[in-house]
Amino acid sequence: MHSPSPQLLRALRTSLSSAPSPLSLRGSASRFSHAIPSSNGLRCASVNASFSIPSTFRNNSSVSRPSRLVSRSHTLKPTSPDRGPESEEDTQTDFDTLDVLANAAAPAAAIDATLDTGFDLSNGVRIRNGDALLLIGGEPFAWRPWKAIKGVANDQAAKAAMVNAKGQFELPEEVWGLLSVVWPRPDMLILGLGDTAMPLSPETKRHINALGIRVEIQDTRNAAGQFNLLATERGVEEVAAAMIPTGWKPRK
Repeated sequence: MHSPSPQLLRALRTSLSSAPSPLSLRGSASRFSHAIPSSNGLRCASVNASFSIPSTFRNNSSVSRPSRLVSRSHTLKPTSPDRGPESEEDTQTDFDTLDVLANAAAPAAAIDATLDTGFDLSNGVRIRNGDALLLIGGEPFAWRPWKAIKGVANDQAAKAAMVNAKGQFELPEEVWGLLSVVWPRPDMLILGLGDTAMPLSPETKRHINALGIRVEIQDTRNAAGQFNLLATERGVEEVAAAMIPTGWKPRK
């Protein structure tokens, strides 16, 4: 094989120097001529060449753009409350008559009525004469906590003195003596304070909490309903109640 002649090398150099820039040939067909050696010497041939030069500036990403989200406030709202024909299946649930505690045993001493002068219980016990009610372990007791308050002339003044000068319900520690001897102790004490609710004094709350018992304070009517519900759900051993009659008038 013979080495290329100087004329061939010069012709190739000339054709390359006169070729257009590769960037201008991107994606288009170009025609150029170059010399091809033959047995008789040099001849020119035209060659059609198609250049496709990748560019770093071209966006070749195939990730589709996300569709525009429509705000829920712009969606169509139903024009009618009708949700179709009613089901004829026999397994439909009537939520108006649903009672999740239907199979739970009611406490033997649930509070049927709260009166100005006492209470009526479901087991037939009646507490009257303005006595308070203490329910521990499902057993009702007539409760007179004002008797432990000293330095008062009569029961009426002692009942009014169950509220201290700061407007807080406060009783001596010996009033809660039954809670300290019963076992197992209840987890919660529901305290009903007449026809209105008021805060418990820090000393009284601290003593009850020291026995491992939480305190819930409400007016007597709502406290009775809460006791009946929790005693049915959790059992009378877990929930105790201390109720003052609704006719009790605290000291102003």
